[in-house]
Amino acid sequence: QVQLVESGGGLVQSGGSLRLSCTASGTIYSSYRMAWFRQAPGKEREFVASVTWRNNKKDYADSVSGRFTISRDAALNTVFLQMNNLKPEDTAVYLCAADAFPDPTPGTISAYEYWGQGTQVTDSL
Repeated sequence: QVQLVESGGGLVQSGGSLRLSCTASGTIYSSYRMAWFRQAPGKEREFVASVTWRNNKKDYADSVSGRFTISRDAALNTVFLQMNNLKPEDTAVYLCAADAFPDPTPGTISAYEYWGQGTQVTDSL
C-alpha cells in the first residue's frame, strides 16, 4: 500500500514559480511511474507530467512543456514538480499519483492506483 502526500501549493502571481512535492510512504518499486495531474473547478482531471522510477523517463502535457519540470529523489521517496512562468490557466488542484504497472500512455488516469489528496495552486493574475 502506498500513501501520497502533496505539499507546496499556494498563491502566486502570473509569471511566478512554485515547487510542489509529493512524498510517498510505503515502497515505491522500480517499475512504478509517478505523475502529477490537475483539476480545475468544473473541468476534468488532466495529465500534467510523469516520471518513471527506474530510468527517469519524463513526459509532459503540451500545455506545460518548457515551463514545468518533474523530478524524483529515490532516497527521499519524493517527486517534485517545478512550475515556472505560471499562468492563470494553471490554477487548479494538483494531485500526485502512482502507477504500479505503468500503462503505455502516461496520461491514462484509470491506470493510476494511488492518489494523494491534492494541493491548491492559484495564479493571482
